[in-house]
Amino acid sequence: MTDRRGFIFVTGDNIYGVHSWQHSIPLNWLSSAEYQQPGKASCVSVNWTLGDSQLEVVNTATGQRRDSGTPSRLCKRALFTRWNRLYRKSGIHVSGSVERQLMYCEAKMAARSYQTVKQQWFRSLQEMGLGTWVKKPPEQEQFLLSD
Repeated sequence: MTDRRGFIFVTGDNIYGVHSWQHSIPLNWLSSAEYQQPGKASCVSVNWTLGDSQLEVVNTATGQRRDSGTPSRLCKRALFTRWNRLYRKSGIHVSGSVERQLMYCEAKMAARSYQTVKQQWFRSLQEMGLGTWVKKPPEQEQFLLSD
């Protein structure tokens, strides 16, 4: 049996000289009963991206790296820290944010392309009969970065 899952990368919008990438994944490739094993879910997650020197193994119950006990490089705070660094260098500012720091949820809401794609994703899930996206409590996205 062959694995039908995969990614097709397509260049997206060019906003302020920065190219965004859109992951175009056919919905029927996301999950299938033939690939799912019955029983308890794994307690680890493994991630790697081009340029990383090694895999990151994360305890899924805590979100902490198994080797160091520190938060994953994919946690919201780590990703927001990297985004904020680029945002400050760009000189582009969300209206009303010049004099104050943005919260994570404000930055996400200001990202129009992200919000558009997210809504399309939610609609696609509904249209394919795959249910609704489970949202986390809003408090989890209401944080500032410490300087």
